[in-house]
Amino acid sequence: MIIKQSDFAVSAVKASQYPQDGLDEIALAGRSNVGKSSLINTILQRKNLARTSSSPGKTQTLNFYRVNDNFYLVDVPGYGYAKVSKKQREEFGEMIQDYLETRAYLKGLILLIDGRHEPTADDIAMYDYAQYLNLPILVVATKMDKIKKNAFNKTEATFRKHLDMNKDNVTFIPFSSETKLNVEKVKDWIQDRLDEE
Repeated sequence: MIIKQSDFAVSAVKASQYPQDGLDEIALAGRSNVGKSSLINTILQRKNLARTSSSPGKTQTLNFYRVNDNFYLVDVPGYGYAKVSKKQREEFGEMIQDYLETRAYLKGLILLIDGRHEPTADDIAMYDYAQYLNLPILVVATKMDKIKKNAFNKTEATFRKHLDMNKDNVTFIPFSSETKLNVEKVKDWIQDRLDEE
C-alpha cells in the first residue's frame, strides 16, 4: 500500500456524525497510551496527524482519518484509563459498542497491546468482544523497540497464553513506531481487508 494522501476527517460521538461517503473503515482499539496515534502517524508517514499525548485518555471521540480518498482509519477512545470518571467510561463504552456493532463499512479491527506486558483484563475483553462480532483482528504488539530481539517469541507466547489467536480471522504482528518494525506488514493487512468483498 502506497500512502499518497491522508487527512483528519471528523471526530464523532454518534452515528449521525460518521462520514457518509460509504468508504471502508479499519478501527484501532487499545488501552490509553498504547501507541495508537503513533501507529497511525507511522503508517500514514505523517508526523503529527494523530496527536500523541503523554497524558493517557486524551482521545474521547471516534477520530476518522481519510486515507488515499479510499478508506478511513478510525481511532476509538482508549480503554482502561482510571482517571476518567466511571460515567465517562460507560459513555465511551457505549460509543465504541455502537460503532463496532452497527457500522456496515467496518472491515477489521487493529487491537494494540503493549508488547512489554501481559494483555490486561481490558485487552482480553476487547479481543473477546471483537471475536464475538466476528471481525478480522490484527493483534499488534506495540513498543517492541523496548524489547530485546531474542525475547520477541516470548512476547508472542505470552499473548497466545491469554488470547486464543489460533483462529482464521486473527493475525499477530510485533510493531515499533520508533524503528518502523513491520510497518509494511500492517499496511499489507489493511490492504487485504480492503480487497475482501
